[in-house]
Amino acid sequence: MNESTSIDIKELSEKIQNEAAFLDMIQLELSKAVIGQKYMIERLIVALLSNGHVLLEGVPGLAKTLALKSLASTIHAKYSRIQFTPDLLPADITGTVIFNQKENQFSIRKGPIFANFILADEINRAPAKVQSALLEAMQEKQVTIGSETYHLEEPFLVMATQNPIEQEGTYPLPEAQLDRFMLKLVITYPSKEEERMIIRNNISNTVNKLQTIATTAQILEARNTVRNIYMDEKIEQYIIDIVFATRNPAAYKLSKLGAYIQYGASPRASINLALAAKAYAYIKKRAYVIPEDVKAIAYDVMRHRIGISYEAEAENISTDKIISDIIGAVEVP
Repeated sequence: MNESTSIDIKELSEKIQNEAAFLDMIQLELSKAVIGQKYMIERLIVALLSNGHVLLEGVPGLAKTLALKSLASTIHAKYSRIQFTPDLLPADITGTVIFNQKENQFSIRKGPIFANFILADEINRAPAKVQSALLEAMQEKQVTIGSETYHLEEPFLVMATQNPIEQEGTYPLPEAQLDRFMLKLVITYPSKEEERMIIRNNISNTVNKLQTIATTAQILEARNTVRNIYMDEKIEQYIIDIVFATRNPAAYKLSKLGAYIQYGASPRASINLALAAKAYAYIKKRAYVIPEDVKAIAYDVMRHRIGISYEAEAENISTDKIISDIIGAVEVP
């Protein structure tokens, strides 16, 4: 690291210390409504700062909907919830052209996709054409209705949920569509103490109205700062080695994983791992990325990007176990 880079990092570090203070206030405010689930909230903020989207997997009742709705409340942003069902149509999401008889002309009726925070509840319950309509908006950040194309307002965050228990009447997301989500989070049950607090909050008459902490402009400014966070070439190589180990495990002395991996992570994994690591460093108020940032976020970025074989399923080998073995084997800079 040369002297000019060191000076830049010092300046950026001071900027982050001042700029990122609102994140602590957001997390404190969210704790009034969402008990526990700090991991989920932190990763939602990582995705928001990285301009990515989140796929959540967890049983019902774990505050997935509440978390995103509360986050939108603290950021003075528009929130929209879409309940995915087998009879849902693409126009129900994006909007449609309708004929106004009174004015004798066609007009555009925009769908619920036109918001800053979108909750796609049980996304695997809708057929492929509906899923693709949402995923196109996620990727292109625009929607076409009739002959008109409309750009979606930034920030634009989609949080899709999946119920891992029920399989009947569902349409699993194809691998290529899963790859469009920056993070996949697996949400677990709260602890006993957290559940006790959840009970008390829900049976009391007190309703915690969340305060608006930040504006969308602050989020966009924070995104620009995240992009400028310093990442050393050694950290870049570390990210590349982790991703390449999923494609060619034998090259990293992980031959035993070859039988468990059907296909490795795509280049989107490398891009998103770098971006998410920068966002994680920003949350920790650092102007540079360290290996621990990469390790902390690697599971969420990669667990839905590695295809496991039938042999892995037979032996109950999960993608998290594969990622754990890779992180343990790849040399840390």
